Amino acid sequence: MIVGIGVDLVDIDKFRDRLAGDTGEELIAELFLPDESAYAQTQVRSWENFAARLAAKEAAFKALGAGLSQGLRWRDVEVRREESGAVSLALHGKARELAAEKNVKGCKVSLSHSRSMAIAVVVVES
Repeated sequence: MIVGIGVDLVDIDKFRDRLAGDTGEELIAELFLPDESAYAQTQVRSWENFAARLAAKEAAFKALGAGLSQGLRWRDVEVRREESGAVSLALHGKARELAAEKNVKGCKVSLSHSRSMAIAVVVVES
């Protein structure tokens, strides 16, 4: 059964500008776990990959029906890349607690990006 669906869209140019600022490294550390950063930084246009992962985190928040004001943190949702190339989500901290309360058994995620926009869709299932 579907518990929730979330979708989010990130403007890549605006996000890239934020990453290029003086606090870009701090922003990456706040938003992403080390494995997420390591993967994105291996890509030629790393900002597109970071933007897609940020969209996935926000889409997961929406699918769970909560956000930062309910105690979720960006690093509570991890976007993983499987050996096959598929992406998946792992929930940590408050996101994992909330998922347990909602009897969540799995999350499905789809990411895509162009040069200007990144999008993610997350479906949370019980």
